Amino acid sequence: MKLITAVIKPIRLESICSELEKAGFSGVTATEVQGRGAQGGRTEYYRGQEFSVKFRTKIRLELLVAESDLERALDLIVSTAKTGEDGEIGDGKVWVSSLEQIIRVRTGETGEAAI
Repeated sequence: MKLITAVIKPIRLESICSELEKAGFSGVTATEVQGRGAQGGRTEYYRGQEFSVKFRTKIRLELLVAESDLERALDLIVSTAKTGEDGEIGDGKVWVSSLEQIIRVRTGETGEAAI
């Protein structure tokens, strides 16, 4: 069992969730987060005043998958999150963590049955 975590551009959330649903991945958690990576901060103007924004708003997606579904889910997330043909700075990051145990609270199911 694996936990896929992806930090993506907010504009990509709906398309990624739609593609995941079409592929049979029904459960996903999305959280609005702030962070920065290679793109760094930026300068903005408000009422003529310049100010620095050090963090950008992103979406953190979390998805539990069976090991047999891992590559399919990763390919789908990465291809849908990418902006343009070659991608752009700020498109995001995806990482995978191993899980010891999953328990569905409502039914008490464990392991892959709880995904």
